[in-house]
Amino acid sequence: MDTFTYKLHTLFKQLRRTQTVVGFAESCTGGKLSAKVTENPGVSDIFMGSVVCYANSAKEDILGVLRESIEKEGAVSETVALQMAKGAQKVLRTNWAAAITGIAGPDGGTKTKPVGTVCFGIVGPGVEYTEKKLFTGSRVQIQEQSAEQAVELLNKHLERI
Repeated sequence: MDTFTYKLHTLFKQLRRTQTVVGFAESCTGGKLSAKVTENPGVSDIFMGSVVCYANSAKEDILGVLRESIEKEGAVSETVALQMAKGAQKVLRTNWAAAITGIAGPDGGTKTKPVGTVCFGIVGPGVEYTEKKLFTGSRVQIQEQSAEQAVELLNKHLERI
């Protein structure tokens, strides 16, 4: 079993142990996290779904991300990631939500936000957490690392319950 699969199975156990459910808001990963989750049979008791909001207008219209936040800090920011997570939690009616927004490349990076910059938002009972990481590799590798990191962050917070 690879490490990502192990982390996913740990997440499933923790969600069932705490009798909670999760959903995602994905941008740069384009649904890869949801695809990995749904490769596992029987997850419908803990996984409510995912909102893939690639365009900024979708982040605003579907998840309620503030246009001002995108204009001021950019779509790839911890502020926007947290708003995406809160929006997913509300739309999907979950206890927990994880959001991923970033620059998977190969283009789109800047000096201050190079390719591989990814921001995460995690929300849950009493939890509002953000984190920014810089990953390396191809577009697919950055997407996969991002999906795995979101699971790792959820596990970190769930194990405290």
